[in-house]
Amino acid sequence: MEQPAELVIITGMTGAGRSTAAKELEDLGYFVVDNLPPTLVRDVVRLVDDSRGTGQPIAVVVDVRSGSFFTGLAANRHQQATGRPTSLVYLDASDDVLVRRQEAVRRPHPLQGSGRLIDGLERERRVLEEIRGGADLVIDTTALNVHQLTDRIAEHFGSSEARKLKVQVVSFGFKYGIPVDADFVADMRFLPNPYWIPELRPHNGRDVRVADYVHSQPGAAEFLTGYLPVLEIAATGYLREGKRFMTVAVGCTGGKHRSVAMTEEVVSRLAAAGYDVRAVHRDLGRE
Repeated sequence: MEQPAELVIITGMTGAGRSTAAKELEDLGYFVVDNLPPTLVRDVVRLVDDSRGTGQPIAVVVDVRSGSFFTGLAANRHQQATGRPTSLVYLDASDDVLVRRQEAVRRPHPLQGSGRLIDGLERERRVLEEIRGGADLVIDTTALNVHQLTDRIAEHFGSSEARKLKVQVVSFGFKYGIPVDADFVADMRFLPNPYWIPELRPHNGRDVRVADYVHSQPGAAEFLTGYLPVLEIAATGYLREGKRFMTVAVGCTGGKHRSVAMTEEVVSRLAAAGYDVRAVHRDLGRE
């Protein structure tokens, strides 16, 4: 019997890139339905199954304009309801970026009524808060352009490889803010900062001299020895619960030395353990 193809449900904040994500999924061969009331998700799946077969992947975009948004989406997003493996993708961005995007296209927010645009965004965040917490994949598009967002979507959904957990390890600087899409956050500021070593300061954590310095510090090896089993336990649980994406954030003050070196090591060890993992150095080069 043919294995049913994936159902991807896209939701999130207005202006965060839902339509862009849907267009990329369409280009990847998905049957896409935009602005679908959540209560109709099962109907769409049934129609596609009958007309194109269960091997046709499907993507639907839902938003808060549906009056029964949360209850409808919660009831229709699981494989038991649709008969397909299902991923819920939540797109987010900072309020100031969302305001700029909405103003650029000269569209009112669907929930602002007679109020301000920011009022509509605040209402939307409240409605979506619980949905965001249960998403399989959260993508923060604050700093992404259209091409970068489509690359992220293609990276996650462009392969037909069997259900395998995809792990992203992100180095960052606390002074630039914690990544909003992180599932786990580790703080490397307990290690001495190479910034204060003149010969190391110009280099970053991918430089072997900086990496050797970081890994030789008291606590570094113990952290890695203790933290990797925690991530593996979580990864096993994610797969058991049907979640296929995990984002681990590793931070230091500026995101240049300690967090980069430790991120590279975490990625190396997870890859050696057989995980589909990649490193992203969010703030490298910002200083």
